[in-house]
Amino acid sequence: MPAEYRLGRLKGKWVVTWRDEGGKRKRYRLDGPGAADARRQAIDRVRAETIPASDVTIKQLWDAYRDEKEGRRVAKVMEYEWKAVGPHFGHLKPDQVDIATCRAYTGDRRRAGKKDGTIWTELGHLRTVLRWAAPMIIPHAPRIERPSKPAPKGQWLTLAEIDRLYAVECAPHIKLAIRLMLATAARVGAVLDLTWDRVNFETGVIDLRIDAVGPRKGRAVVPMNAGLRAALSQARDIALSDYVIEWAGGPVKSIKTGFYRAVKDAGLEGVSPHVLRHTSAVHLAVGGIPMSRIAQFLGHTSTAVTERTYARFSPEHLRQEAEILDFGSIRKVSG
Repeated sequence: MPAEYRLGRLKGKWVVTWRDEGGKRKRYRLDGPGAADARRQAIDRVRAETIPASDVTIKQLWDAYRDEKEGRRVAKVMEYEWKAVGPHFGHLKPDQVDIATCRAYTGDRRRAGKKDGTIWTELGHLRTVLRWAAPMIIPHAPRIERPSKPAPKGQWLTLAEIDRLYAVECAPHIKLAIRLMLATAARVGAVLDLTWDRVNFETGVIDLRIDAVGPRKGRAVVPMNAGLRAALSQARDIALSDYVIEWAGGPVKSIKTGFYRAVKDAGLEGVSPHVLRHTSAVHLAVGGIPMSRIAQFLGHTSTAVTERTYARFSPEHLRQEAEILDFGSIRKVSG
């Protein structure tokens, strides 16, 4: 954790003040327009002043990053990931991390039976930590080499399969989570994080972000359809907590057991929560929705990502190109 600090205002600007090890008072002006931005900058600045860059280790940076993300799902995920990442990188200084150490890590994880997708994510979080630390704490972030990202899984549910999944008898919170994932194209983490204050029945909008600044990956502000509105209204009337998906009056950490039982009872195979997000996107593409709008619905920061995965499902995808290549058709040729 960074040294004790105080966030305040001075001449209309956010400032952070703290005392160094010698007790000397220090103050630094911040650029953040809002309190949340200023608080993050304050933590970074104080940490940069109190952790000597020459002595910092990957473990210290990893812990510092998790401290900043405390309360968010990524912090919990990275706690588990550290069991694998820590023994390999924890004792190293940032300038000791290079392509060779990354390749050694990849080899060790593969020999342990881990798939490249898992390794890609773990090393991705290491890269995020180092980029976050530079240049505030360390001079620059070293390059992190990762195995190639696995191709996206192509499985998606047909309308008949969705009907079978909806018809399964299961716990109310599992049924509501499934409907939420399909109706909003949200990741399971976003659904489990969703609180009632971000479900606006007056405007008919759901904000899948925890707050205005994040997390943003795959999280968007989306309208609720009639079926989801009815399900949410019913759930809200009997809610015992602030969380939309709740069990015994509290938040739910995981729906794996109930979800996979529902999938099995529906006679489906290989269906994960992410398949539901993929299913929603495919049906949007099949319905002719422009890629730019699908990207917005999915919370993608780049339409290129959406097009790479879902454009092939669009009925108009490459239609013009195919028509040009229809050489067998009788056509009027001038000249």
